[in-house]
Amino acid sequence: MAGRAQISGTELQRLLDLVRDADSVELKLTLPENARARTGAALGVDPLEAQLRQVFFFDTPDLALNAAGVVVRARRRQGEEADTVVKLRPVVPAELPEELRRSKMFNVEVDAMPGGFVCSASLKGTADNTEIREVAGGERPIRKLFSKAQRGFYATHAPDGLDLDQLSVLGPIPILKLKIKPKGFGRRLVGELWLYPDGSQIVELSTKAQPSEAMQVAAEARAFLSSIGVDLEGKQQTKTKTALEFFAGAKVA
Repeated sequence: MAGRAQISGTELQRLLDLVRDADSVELKLTLPENARARTGAALGVDPLEAQLRQVFFFDTPDLALNAAGVVVRARRRQGEEADTVVKLRPVVPAELPEELRRSKMFNVEVDAMPGGFVCSASLKGTADNTEIREVAGGERPIRKLFSKAQRGFYATHAPDGLDLDQLSVLGPIPILKLKIKPKGFGRRLVGELWLYPDGSQIVELSTKAQPSEAMQVAAEARAFLSSIGVDLEGKQQTKTKTALEFFAGAKVA
C-alpha cells in the first residue's frame, strides 16, 4: 500500500492535491510469487469464494491508445452483469469538464502503490456477457459494447482517425477476484489473481478509501500488512500494462 516515506516531498504534495479533488482512492500492492501462499493463509483466504472474470482490452498492435493515455476495456463477470470502461490517465481532476464530473457513470480515482501513483478518469458502462464474447469472436462490432457517452469520450481523447472498430481485441485474461475482511483489519481487502497465457501471474491486494480518509487508511493498511509479514518494499507490477504488452506482442508476432 502507498506510504509517505516512499515518495519525495514534492511528489507527496502532488499526491495530496490529486487526492483532494478525486472521487475515490484505491490503494494497491502486488505480491511476489514466494509470498502469495503465506499471505493468503495469513488473510484466511478461501479460494472457493472467488469470482471468475474475463477481461478484454482493445488497442492497436503497437498500443497507440495506451501511448495516448487511453484504456478501453470490457469485463465479463460470473453471476453478474458485465461492464465496460473508457479510461483516461493521467489526468488532473480540476481540468476535467464539470458535466462529466456530475455523471454517475464517471469516476476520478487515484491509484496508489508503494513508490508511485496515478490519477485516472473512467467513464463506465454496462454490457452483456454474451455480447462481449461475440465481440471477441468477431461477430459484433466493438463500438456496440459502449454507450454513446463512452464513444464520445473515446473520440475526444483517442488518436485522430482511430475508430473503436479498428482496434484489436487483446485478451482474454482470466481473473479470480476475492473479497476479504481479515481479522485485525477493519476494512475490506480485495484480492485479484490475473492469469496470463504464458503461465505468469500477478496477485494484487487492494482497498478503497474516500479521499478524506486515504492517508489514514494507507497507514492502517501498511501497519496491518506488515504485522502479518507482507513485504511492502517489493517490486510492483501493473496488471493492465502487463496484459497490453503481452497481447500486443502476440499480435505483432
